[in-house]
Amino acid sequence: MKRHASLIALLLCLSLLSLPLLAQSTGTAATKTTKTPGLELAALATQVTGIAISPLLGVSAVGAYQWMQAKTDAEKAALPWFANPAFWLVGVLVVGAVAAKDAAGAALPPGWKKPLDIAETIENKASGLVAAGAVIPSLVTFGSKLIMQSAGLEGTIEIHTTGLAMLPIATFDTSWLLSVLMVPLSVVVFAVVWMTSHAINVLILLSPWGAIDAALKGVRTSLLGLVTATAWIDPVVGATLSVLIIIIAYFTAGWAFRLMTFGTVFCWDFFTVRRTRFKLLADGNKLFTGAEFEGVPPRTYGRLYQADDGALTLKFRPWLVLPERAVPVPREGLVVGCGVLYSEVLGHDPKTDKNRTLLLLPPRYLGHEALFARTYRISGTCEIGLRRAWGWIKEALGFGGRKPAAAS
Repeated sequence: MKRHASLIALLLCLSLLSLPLLAQSTGTAATKTTKTPGLELAALATQVTGIAISPLLGVSAVGAYQWMQAKTDAEKAALPWFANPAFWLVGVLVVGAVAAKDAAGAALPPGWKKPLDIAETIENKASGLVAAGAVIPSLVTFGSKLIMQSAGLEGTIEIHTTGLAMLPIATFDTSWLLSVLMVPLSVVVFAVVWMTSHAINVLILLSPWGAIDAALKGVRTSLLGLVTATAWIDPVVGATLSVLIIIIAYFTAGWAFRLMTFGTVFCWDFFTVRRTRFKLLADGNKLFTGAEFEGVPPRTYGRLYQADDGALTLKFRPWLVLPERAVPVPREGLVVGCGVLYSEVLGHDPKTDKNRTLLLLPPRYLGHEALFARTYRISGTCEIGLRRAWGWIKEALGFGGRKPAAAS
């Protein structure tokens, strides 16, 4: 699969780069008021990218814009369902509530707004699924009709009889042909960009500082604002920026997917209070990697097994569906660190002579750390607290490890 990754990326880039080129090919005489197929395609690419960056805000903004642009009742009735004021007004209110939470959270003590961050992460997942399954297909279908109309085809082909009358006997809507080609590509593009954007929500879950949360949210909001502003000034520039974002998201998809998986398990364990009914298995317990070892990247989801001689092995499936792999887990200096929201397994790295977070235990393990240590013959447990912000950023991005707090 890795051998074909560059080819797939090239094909994706060429397909998407054709959008601004097609828009440019319509001629320099075209203005914002002149609708051409290229400009409609560029606007559609920008809308899909913007919605992927922030699904609820993007869908609400696109719906409100389309509703305000419609001049007559007939035009408003033909708009997609998400352009209904009953939908986008609620979406704007929810986005405003999230913004107020983030503004207040920067001044709150660490950890106080974590339940709200978890709720926002779930909302981002839900809105992303709705956007991928319903909004993007509806948006692309609606955009396909606009593209056909701007091309002068008006979405139909008429079949005429031969003879004196030359009357049309049938009319076929051809916009669905364009939709069949564009909907799958649009959904794939949305999924790739959304995963990278959703990783910010998971990083906020891991962040111990409200100021870092606000900075991460600011980066995402600024990016969405930049895409919107450039598209408003010039659709071609907006589409070109969207293509760059899609390319970057493609090459960070693996990192984002692992973070998304971690965030999903984290939220599920937290809201279902799974630790109260969780029972540790004798072997093969599920967990995540906290640092890279044996070529396994951080946040990889797998099962931990122990041999009769005490050797530890992590078994996992890349992308959760590919053939299973097994790698040895270093045993040197292992200790279980008990945290507030989740716990860790700390290990000693002989190459750097420093401690690092080797494994991450989901919230279901809270209260079961001592039993986990005995099950896998680990020397003991210790309490871990908040780390320095810079140390957290390096570990979250996979650039380095963290030092554990002193054992109690």
